[in-house]
Amino acid sequence: MKQIIMGLIVSLLFLGCAKEEPVAVESKVAVGKSLETLKLNDQFGKPQSLGVDTKKVIFAFSKETGHMSNEYFDKQDPNFLPEHYALFVADVSAAPSLIRSMFIMPGLKEFKHNVLLIEDENVAASYRIDGKNEKVMVLDVDNFIIKNITFVDSEDELAKAF
Repeated sequence: MKQIIMGLIVSLLFLGCAKEEPVAVESKVAVGKSLETLKLNDQFGKPQSLGVDTKKVIFAFSKETGHMSNEYFDKQDPNFLPEHYALFVADVSAAPSLIRSMFIMPGLKEFKHNVLLIEDENVAASYRIDGKNEKVMVLDVDNFIIKNITFVDSEDELAKAF
């Protein structure tokens, strides 16, 4: 009986870690493209989107760039991102859902700044630029339209982006 119960528990764990295969998607990131349709939940599950006044959208696609960005924003005034008309987006889609719910989400809720989350691999793929996933992507935006794309890989470079 113990083996049956243990087998069920292990099976449920693997089901919680199952991932969908990404499909080919069209890139939404290029100078001249609009981010008006970007709508994501923050770390508290509250829906967020760009406003017409949004000037910067910062994306972190790896664990390392996410940590670096969060550390930088956590050192700033709690209103730093809103005062700079900026949004921070972290891609957590690569983490299994069980890991996400047990470890990542509780950690993100401790930050004083908002973190918009990409939780779907296909959505993440549409915002990534191949070969640049290990850098923070900073998009300069005007009236939802991407005007410039830069990549940074340190807190100093992220600070200069503002």
